Amino acid sequence: MSHSITPSPLLLFIPPCLLSSPAASSLSLPSLVTMDPFKGQGGIQMLLTAEQEAQHIVSNARNLRTQRLKQAKEEAEREAGQYRSHMEDEYQKSISETTGSSGSNVKRLEEETEAKIKNLKKSTSMVTTEVVDMLLKYVTNIKT
Repeated sequence: MSHSITPSPLLLFIPPCLLSSPAASSLSLPSLVTMDPFKGQGGIQMLLTAEQEAQHIVSNARNLRTQRLKQAKEEAEREAGQYRSHMEDEYQKSISETTGSSGSNVKRLEEETEAKIKNLKKSTSMVTTEVVDMLLKYVTNIKT
């Protein structure tokens, strides 16, 4: 004696107040809806499959975002390094120009100083005889 069990359809009660809502008014649902139990399991399987697909999509999106962040970080570090080296080159160039001009300034100042010393020696040599004569005149001249 073998009994075959046939599942009985499930009955789902939908309250009339929900059927009277504007969204439900476009549907012509009876207040009792029958569901086949095997269709319910298929629906659960569909939901599980959809959930797995959603997890894959989210996982892929996270991976892509992580890759983009790493790429942006590497690019920013590369640009910062280029900028740093450019600024270092500019700094070294300005130091070399300043040092170079300091050397030329020192040389120019030394030449100017030598020229001034020569002019002073020349003018003192011309005035020396006059000053000596004037001093001798005042020293030897006695006021009475």
